[in-house]
Amino acid sequence: MTPFTLSQDPFGKLVLTQADGTQHVGVVAVRAFPIHAPRQNISLLSAEGKELVWIEQLDEVPDNERQHIEQALQAREFMPEILRLDGVNSFSTPSVWSVQTSRGNTEFVLKGEEDIRRLSVNTLVVSDAHGVQYLIRHLPALDRHTRKLLDRFL
Repeated sequence: MTPFTLSQDPFGKLVLTQADGTQHVGVVAVRAFPIHAPRQNISLLSAEGKELVWIEQLDEVPDNERQHIEQALQAREFMPEILRLDGVNSFSTPSVWSVQTSRGNTEFVLKGEEDIRRLSVNTLVVSDAHGVQYLIRHLPALDRHTRKLLDRFL
């Protein structure tokens, strides 16, 4: 049994109840390594920022609590994953990119090549003109057309 339970209050805030009955309203879930280990090392913080619970493996948490944590993480983090690059209006910057993401199709403006950051050999983060970050999780897994377009900017 987990030493805590999670629920939502009427205002949608996450409520953590410890085994001794102590409740914490406005709990925030934070990943330690959101890109490389998204299902490991998750901290549940009080509204004041104090760590209440450290979770080594999200998959080991009971279903109800895991669902609440996943919802909280999804609401907190917005980093769509680029699945395909359909087109680019120009190979010089600024340029408009038309992409398919994990959150649907979109277009964004890439201000400069410095807005493409390499996190590892196969992982990139692309920032658009509004500061929205898009993740390319595994570059070799993308289709040939997408890799060919990306090569012009890397």
